[in-house]
Order: sequence, then structure tokens, then C-alpha cells
Amino acid sequence: MARLNVADQFVQVLVQAGVQRIYGVVGDSLNPIVDAIRRTPGIEWIHVHNEEAGAFAAAAEAQLTGRLAVCAGSCGPGNTHLVQGLYDAHRTGAPVLALASHIPSSQIGTGFFQETHPERLFVDCSGYCEMISQPAQMPRVLRTAIQHSLARDEVSVLVLPGDVAHLEASAATGDGGPMTERATTVPPGSQVAGLAEAINQASTVTLFCGAGVRDAHAEVMELAGKVAAPVGHSLRGKEWIQFDNPYDVGMSGLLGYGACYRAMQEADLLVLLGTDFPYDSFLPQTRTVQVDHDATHLGRRTPLELAVHGDVRETLRAVLPLVRAKPDRIFLGRMLREHCKSLEQVVEAYTRDVDKHVPIHPEFAADVLDELAADDAIFTVDTGMCNVWAARYLTPNGRRRVIGSFLHGSMANALPHAIGAQFAYPGRQVVSMSGDGGLGMLMGELLTVALHDLPVKIITFNNSSLGMVKLEMLVDGLPDYQTDHRSVDFATIAKGAGIHSARVTDPKRLRDTLEEALDHDGPALVDVVTDPNALSVPPHISAAQVRGFALAASKVVLTGGVGRMVDLARANLRNIPRP
Repeated sequence: MARLNVADQFVQVLVQAGVQRIYGVVGDSLNPIVDAIRRTPGIEWIHVHNEEAGAFAAAAEAQLTGRLAVCAGSCGPGNTHLVQGLYDAHRTGAPVLALASHIPSSQIGTGFFQETHPERLFVDCSGYCEMISQPAQMPRVLRTAIQHSLARDEVSVLVLPGDVAHLEASAATGDGGPMTERATTVPPGSQVAGLAEAINQASTVTLFCGAGVRDAHAEVMELAGKVAAPVGHSLRGKEWIQFDNPYDVGMSGLLGYGACYRAMQEADLLVLLGTDFPYDSFLPQTRTVQVDHDATHLGRRTPLELAVHGDVRETLRAVLPLVRAKPDRIFLGRMLREHCKSLEQVVEAYTRDVDKHVPIHPEFAADVLDELAADDAIFTVDTGMCNVWAARYLTPNGRRRVIGSFLHGSMANALPHAIGAQFAYPGRQVVSMSGDGGLGMLMGELLTVALHDLPVKIITFNNSSLGMVKLEMLVDGLPDYQTDHRSVDFATIAKGAGIHSARVTDPKRLRDTLEEALDHDGPALVDVVTDPNALSVPPHISAAQVRGFALAASKVVLTGGVGRMVDLARANLRNIPRP
């Protein structure tokens, strides 16, 4: 029986860890790994057209499943393409392992063809980055890298010279698997008591929720009901907390809407739950307590009266029996009315002649897409204006998922994220909300979708503009420059790649075209030609306010519709007695 080489052992350990696929582009120094995959049951090589897309795909798979996902790049320019996707994965907290293959070990340090230093390059976008320079390091170093990714929800990078991958394995592989379930962080009793005391002493309380409330929806609702607290959320918290939420006051941040900002500023106590919300200028910078399972997040955005180190669900379960009910619901009612009023004021921009407006309102397209998409759809969202439409129009229900490059803010993430999501969940509807700028940047991944016959639905918001950049220039008081470009017919390009496609310029055709694409048995692209002027700054804001995002009025930067959220706000308001 032939002895294992390092590449065989590498792949076997990945299979033991539950890895089913590796995303990448084949090439010289990776050849031993690719050949080992060919000969190993239970794992496959997923060919993408740019290693950056492979890293994004792995990031999406890991983020959605919680399991280890793997990408790879060959020596030099092959692995350097991984950087954007790995930054996205690392900042998002997705357990990803990246294999950066290297030039022959004897040539390292000689300026050899395609020589880089990946063991240096990837340090900033990973929690563990090491080089395997001899067979004796295997399988221990690989298992260490896997454990880092799974235990800390981070990226690990292993650098492997191609010639070392060919060498005979010197240690037995064994059958040890990684840790797959972590302990839940329970806060100390003193912190629980302190949190209860702070809530009980406050006359009014607002809860602001991030992605850390994922498993704590019921507990957050119970606390909000008990203390009559408005509940706001960050963009990453939206999918976990906005549904079935009678206390919802919307979202804060640069893309925010509704009364969330005011509720945070005016409450006697702000409770941050599972959020590392980066925009400190939106936080009151006083009278704040924070609960987070990651102690490094505590207090790094705002001074705290109390820091609570614990899982949100376990913390709330512990504190709820100690919290006294607040019968006064005046503050909550006022914030819900403010929220409803805010949404009703901007919804007119979306409803006025929407079925006649040409170019198509992007708000209208997002709203129709939200209505037609499956109840358990996975949406992947490009950075830029697609973030806005997703934040305002996609209706969470506890089953849908919405992911994007929300922390790293990389362009072109939606389509490669969708590739990873579809491989992870072949039976679910995956919808890529792609901007024309993002799609153009990694357009080769249309070929990946076609190659693997992935039933991804690509909805392009095509305004022939870098819309968010245009807005950034406006808020800096600058005329927009070099943000517009010639119109591109992405439907024709997709058709040439063998993808079912359609281009929509007439709003009356939008619903039927989207419905046909979503029902299509295979990949589909709908190129929606949207209004490039669907960005406007409220007219009552001064130039100084707009530039600085400093005052409450400037927190809602974009007008436009808010889909079904206005109906939800009205329904919630009916349940709150007027003072």
C-alpha cells in the first residue's frame, strides 16, 4: 500500500473535520493538494474564476453553517487574491481555513518566480498564520489551525510549499476531530445583579441589538415588554430581532431609519446587547451598559456604566427575574409614534407613481423582490446602495438569512457569497442582490455559477453609477465625479455565459420577470435598470450637519420607501395606549 504524502494527510484531516469542499483555482504549487482531493472520497474541489471569490464563498458557507470552510490559492498572485475575502471572513467571525501554497522551499528567499511572503501577508486578516516547512509538523499544525478557526470564529492560514506537499508523511494521521461545540459564557452573579440594578433604577430604557442576539429573541422581547423599552438594531442584528417585535423602532447607523437614534439618545439607560456597533458618533457616550460574550468588545465604542461579560440569552435569562416591571409606557409609546411618523413621511417617495417611474425605483424593485422571495431565502448583499435596499426592504422572519460584507465593506461580495451559500444549502433559494459596480468587479463568477449549474438568482440593481460613492461625495460637500459610467447590459452577458436572463426597464414588467427568474430551475439573472438619482438628502439638513453626521436629523441620510415596515410600525403603534 502506497504511503501517504503530506498533501494526502492534509486532505484527510480536513475530511475528519467535516470539510466537504475547497474553493479555489488550481495551479502548480497546489497540484499535490488538488490531486489528493481527486483521490479522496467525501471532499471536492470547487473551481472559481478568482481566488478572491473562493475566499468570499468560503466565508459565506462558514458564516451560514457555523462549520469550517476552506479556500486555497497557489503561490504568489494566486494566494494574494484571497486577501479581500479573508479580511471579510475574519472581521465577520466566520471559521475559515485558507491554504496559501508557496514556491519550492529551497527557493524561498532568492527572489524566485512568483515569490511572496504569505506568512507575513495574511497575519492581519487571520488569527493564526503559520508555515508548514517539513512533514513532521503534520497533522498537528493543521489541527491547531482548524481549532483556532472553530474556537475563535476566525480565519486561519497555512502556508505550504508545493514540494513539501509532495513529501512522504512522517507521522500517523490518526482520527482526532476538532472541537465542534463551545461552552456558553455565563456572566458572574455580581454583573447580573448590577445589570438588574441599572435597569431598575432607570426611568426609561432602550435596547439596541446586534448579531449577538441571534438565539435570544424571546428573551429580548420579554425584557422589552417588562420594562417598556423600545428595541432598535444594527444592520447585522436586523435578521435576528426585527421579526415578531412589537417594540421595533428601526435601525441606527449611516443607513438607519425610524426612531432608533432618538430612542437611544433620549433613554435614561441604553442597553447594548450583542453588538460591537462601530459608529460611536451614533451612541450617546453616556448612561450605557453593554452585554457581550466577547470581553474585548466591552467599552471599546462608548464609556460604560457597567460591562457584562456573557452570552446575551443566558444573561437575560439570569437578569429577568430580578428586573421590576415598569408600568409607565409613555416613552415607549412616544418612540413608536415617532418611528411610525418617520416611516410614513418617507414612504411617499416610494409609492408615488411607482409603477410608472422610469428608470425603475430601486426601492420598488427591492420591495417586490422581498414579497416574491421564499420564506427561507438566503440573501447576499453587495456593499453600497444594495445595503440600503436590503436594510429597508428585506423582511426578516426568523428563517431568512441576510449576509454581506457588513464589517469589512468590500465591493463585489454578493455573487461569490451566493456561490458559497448555494453550495452549503443546495435546496434553498439563494438571491444575490448585486450592484452593477460589484457585479462588474467579479463578473467572471457568472462563469462559476454556470459551470456548476448553481440555481443562484442574481438581481442586479443597475443604475450605471457608484451610488454610495456619489452619496459620500455629497455628504462631504463635494460634487460627484467619476461615479457614473456607461450602461452595461448584464442580461446579455449572462446569456452568453449560458444563464437564464432578462433585462427590465419597464416597472410594469418587473414583478412577472422577477417571479419567472425565482421560479427558474437553475441559475438566473435579472438586470433591473434603476434610477441613479434614488439618493437624496433631506432638504432641512444643513451642509454642516450632512458633512458631519453629527445631529439627530442627519442620522436618516437616505429617503425612499421602507416597504412593509411601515405597516408593521402602524400595527405596533395600535397596541400601545396613548398617554
